[in-house]
Amino acid sequence: MSKSLIPAQRRERIREYLQVHRVARNADLSQMLGVSEATIRRDLEWLEGQGFVERTHGGAILSQRMRFEPAYAQRACVHPEEKRWIGAAAAALIEDGDIVFLSSGTTTTQMIPYIRPGADITVVTNNVSVVLEARDPGFELILLGGTFRPQSNSVVGRFATAALRQIYASKCFIGVDGISPKYGCTVPTGVEAEIIRLMIERTRGMVIVLADHSKWGVVSNFEVASLDQVHKLVTDKKLNPNAFTELAARSVEVVIAGDDQESGGSGQPDRA
Repeated sequence: MSKSLIPAQRRERIREYLQVHRVARNADLSQMLGVSEATIRRDLEWLEGQGFVERTHGGAILSQRMRFEPAYAQRACVHPEEKRWIGAAAAALIEDGDIVFLSSGTTTTQMIPYIRPGADITVVTNNVSVVLEARDPGFELILLGGTFRPQSNSVVGRFATAALRQIYASKCFIGVDGISPKYGCTVPTGVEAEIIRLMIERTRGMVIVLADHSKWGVVSNFEVASLDQVHKLVTDKKLNPNAFTELAARSVEVVIAGDDQESGGSGQPDRA
């Protein structure tokens, strides 16, 4: 019966499947619809042209757009446990002697409680929440100047970028609102994107993205980095397994954070 479906019906079935599963393999869609994988690839190509999906190696992911920036307090309430795990795993990547850039975001803020007391490091950030979280950090903490954005609890603008241009970092930790194979790492606003792009440009070491599983396949308004510019992604164990193939193809190492990160354990092994 599936073989008699016209292209429009097949594509609608594919869209319905992706609305539920978010990720699909060509082989699974081929079996479900009773058509060849070549036909599925043509259907996915058409759906990608319409902006419904993003094709990946051997399949597709649902194209999800984030056009507007949620309020900071609203974002902080989404996947809070996973963000704490990610913050702990990311903090474990900092070494004595590092100068670290830390971007705005609710996930990057979660790194602060897990940085080793007395660490011989410097953290440079536009994230006001980091300063409020740190209070008595035990390491050097530099807050950039600039225009305050309550929506993101951060500072941006020419004063912030002027200060960044005087510093080179050894590691850069960035929070993003979306990450996808085709469109890379994205955020909703141009002023935040400007800060993150400059942080990456001024980093002479690893660029590390912090993003929980819900950010995979999401595309926002401004690209801050392609996947080729990212060395590590720190995420949680709910990341879709198909994402590992895409990330490995771009030489992005995936660090999976779990609840044992918070208790000081070694966490799950890194995956690439």
